Amino acid sequence: MRIFLTVIGLAGILLTGACSGAKKVSAQRSSSLKDPAVVEQRADSLFFAAQRSKMLGDYRTAITQYSDYLRLNKNNATVYYELARLFIEVQNPGYALGFARKAAALDNSNHWFQITLADAFAVNEMYDSAAVVFQQLTAKYPESEDYLYNRAMFLAKANKPADALAVLNELEKKTGVVEELIYQKQKLLLKMSKVEEAAAEIKKLVDLNPQEMRYNYLLAEVYDANDRIKEASDIYNTILLKDPDNARALIGLASYAKKRGDMRSYQDYLTRAFANPGYSIDEKVAYVYPYLQMLQLDSAKLVEGLQLTDLIVKAHPGDAKSYALRGDMYSQADILDSAQQNYSKALSLDSSRFSVWYQLMWIYSRKEDPNALLALSNTVTTKFPQEFMGFYFKGVASFLLQQYPAAIASLNEALKIGNGEKKFQADVHSLLGDAYHATGQHQLSDSSYEHSLLLRPKDALVLNNYSYYLSLRGENLDRAAEMSRRSLEIEPNSPTYMDTYAWILFRQDKFEEAKLWIEKALQYPEAQQNPNVLEHYGDILFNLKDVTKAVEYWQRAKDKGANSVGLVRKIAEKKYIQ
Repeated sequence: MRIFLTVIGLAGILLTGACSGAKKVSAQRSSSLKDPAVVEQRADSLFFAAQRSKMLGDYRTAITQYSDYLRLNKNNATVYYELARLFIEVQNPGYALGFARKAAALDNSNHWFQITLADAFAVNEMYDSAAVVFQQLTAKYPESEDYLYNRAMFLAKANKPADALAVLNELEKKTGVVEELIYQKQKLLLKMSKVEEAAAEIKKLVDLNPQEMRYNYLLAEVYDANDRIKEASDIYNTILLKDPDNARALIGLASYAKKRGDMRSYQDYLTRAFANPGYSIDEKVAYVYPYLQMLQLDSAKLVEGLQLTDLIVKAHPGDAKSYALRGDMYSQADILDSAQQNYSKALSLDSSRFSVWYQLMWIYSRKEDPNALLALSNTVTTKFPQEFMGFYFKGVASFLLQQYPAAIASLNEALKIGNGEKKFQADVHSLLGDAYHATGQHQLSDSSYEHSLLLRPKDALVLNNYSYYLSLRGENLDRAAEMSRRSLEIEPNSPTYMDTYAWILFRQDKFEEAKLWIEKALQYPEAQQNPNVLEHYGDILFNLKDVTKAVEYWQRAKDKGANSVGLVRKIAEKKYIQ
């Protein structure tokens, strides 16, 4: 039984090795190469050098050296064989086949050359031809079981299942009932839609070793895959007679009960299966995990998924994986307190898994609890100093607590580690932009935003924040306006982005356009309660000579909590103060 190994490598190397021989040679050297003893010595030297290069894995050099050898001796079948093997390794099927044919033609009695020819046919997807080679080898070496097996496998690849099956039947007469043969035969029979015959093959294994449960599983799976539910159920029930707590059989019967709407039996079978401590927790987790994806489409799956995770916790109370899974289930359902409780329990049992620490940090960030997030991320960055996300969350927490220098330090450390996902790297640059702005480091702030937009050019939040901060400084207003327009194209119903665009237009002295956009924003209730939007509207109105209404909106802004420099003077003096 052969395994075809291919290595990504060189293509067309032979042409450079075999055809680029030195054309300009001295008369003396040409004369010396006519001496048979010198030629033989040179050829032997090249052959052993090529063998050494091949053993060292330097296939390029080996191919060149064997090619040089052939210029001195064109009738050495072994060298053609070696080149065929090398070209198979470097995934050059065309050259491999050419050299394999030459080796087999020069010495048709060498079975290794014939096997290599079959391999070369195979890598060229000429499976019929590969099968013919093994047919010829079988005729020459009738005692070989491997040759029969390989012939069958190539016939199967050539989409000749009936012919392949006939060869496997011939082989079975030699070997008796062998698991690998039965497995291959049932696959071929199923491909030919002969379900009963495929099942009969597996029954041979069941009869041969009735205590081996996996043969029963295989038989049940054959029936199940072909919608033969009754036969599959009968097999699972037979398994339960021998092993009443057999988890795979119970889960199989549970799935059938669910299909026919018998939820009571479904729950009973699953409870029995999941209560079995012998059923590995990894298999249980793998069974339940799809519920996490299903929750996004059907919230009703939460109850069912939690019931299963509760069973896992009950059967494996000391295993961190059970609590981590239940934490994932609650987190996906946005039940954050329960998720936090389960992740914390998982970490108390096993603190070595960064993925659980990550999930707990994510929970704290979603709960907007920066103090807890900072304390946790400090622990994580000490315990896992090479993890990008630990420093990312530490930066987030520091920023939310207005500890801007600490946020900058943590976020830059995350970038230094550099193994985070692209989307999170963009978030780091974006948050750095905010933190640098808060500390008055405007050049670094602008650079960070530019980096973020390189990674995620359609990030509306970054486009808005960057453009707004430019407008506050009165710098690069054309660029600010262009970015603000892009943010509105991405999120056209955001009153915040409308306000930003209006403010940029105001800074460009485009007061009428600014009024139009800020009035669009004020159609949204949240904008009507936003003191900054109200103050901006007053500024725009004043510059449009509507002083009375401007003062009215400045006063509204003050009543809503606006505390910008000069707002009190605007109201008192009834004039715009920049």
